[in-house]
Amino acid sequence: QVQPVESGGGLVQAGGSLRLSCAYSGPTFSWYSLGWFRQAPGKEREFVARILWSGGSASYADSVLGRFTISRDNAKNMVSLQMNSLKPEDTAVYYCALRRGIPSTNYRDYELWGQGTQVTVST
Repeated sequence: QVQPVESGGGLVQAGGSLRLSCAYSGPTFSWYSLGWFRQAPGKEREFVARILWSGGSASYADSVLGRFTISRDNAKNMVSLQMNSLKPEDTAVYYCALRRGIPSTNYRDYELWGQGTQVTVST
């Protein structure tokens, strides 16, 4: 099964910005929403942001609200996560995932996952 592919991670200083992308080349008719999640070492995977696959109805975790923006690029069949004002506590592996149902903040509700991209924010 085709998986989504994340890109754009890296090392950045606190206060800096990164833009993550999630590309999916498989059939899209069965997917309804996409979420970004992150997992730091020793911690449970946590919700970051989600959006309808068709765009719209964006929602964010409180910890990133006002700093991160999720958006849909219809022409490229891609969803991006613009991350500004990054903090050391944002350091984690970031994953995008697809879900057939309505958007959810629970990672267990998502069926198809990418491999993740590492984001490291230094002080």
